[in-house]
Amino acid sequence: MQNFTDVRNLYRGRHVALLTQHGKEAIIGPILEAATGCRVDLVTGFDTDQLGTFTRDIPRSGSQLETALKKARIGMTLASSRVGLASEGAFVADPYTGLIPWDVELVVFIDDENGLELTGIAQGPAKSGHREVNNWEEVVAFAEEAEFPSHHLVVMAKDDQASPIYKGLYNWTLLQKAYEQTASRSVKSGVIVENDLRAYCNPTRQKLIGVATDNLAHKLSSSCPVCVAPGYWMTRTVTGLPCALCASPTRQALADIWSCQHCGQSEEKRRAGALLADPSRCDRCNP
Repeated sequence: MQNFTDVRNLYRGRHVALLTQHGKEAIIGPILEAATGCRVDLVTGFDTDQLGTFTRDIPRSGSQLETALKKARIGMTLASSRVGLASEGAFVADPYTGLIPWDVELVVFIDDENGLELTGIAQGPAKSGHREVNNWEEVVAFAEEAEFPSHHLVVMAKDDQASPIYKGLYNWTLLQKAYEQTASRSVKSGVIVENDLRAYCNPTRQKLIGVATDNLAHKLSSSCPVCVAPGYWMTRTVTGLPCALCASPTRQALADIWSCQHCGQSEEKRRAGALLADPSRCDRCNP
């Protein structure tokens, strides 16, 4: 067990294994190396698509976090390293309206020498369009909405699993050829065109992976006030900010709970400026 007294230098010069085949090392490496002084080493030799694909031909067997941790440990095994990284994304409906394609990105960090597992998180809108098309004009209209060609596209048959899936389409010639070949084979089932959600094919997703890595870097730099281990971070929000009109507790945030994964230290920190809630946010004043 290492001494945590200087978190800033804990990983300086350390080699950290990163298993990816979708170019994430170019996003994650520079951010984490600049923040911690570590060396992020690309690990290959395993097809990460076997853990699940966005095109649904291989379903993800576990949760997003479980898959990220599994991917990190596979990379650590291949590299014979006790410190590893992995990234995993998930596309869902946005939590506000349920209408906007929403990307949740996790970047996990495992340090078996010090018993740490930390996760950087980021979420936000990202290009994740999906449409059934009946002619080339509809393909063009979708592609323009999907920010093609900077965002690559996928073309597949709607209900024909035997038909090939054309991924990583990055120019109009390839897109038209893929559409025509799929349409000729799938007269009855129809054709689907969608954003390719793999990291190197989706610039808006790349940005969120960078934000998640930055979040991880901040967690690695935040030390516990008791044991000084890295990863001291907000784990829960406490609601109950009193209403400015009736003083009843509301569902607005009052404080945050900060916790240490390593020693279990926990404390409540009152939010700066959290004094009174607007009555419009009070269930009693504004039911």
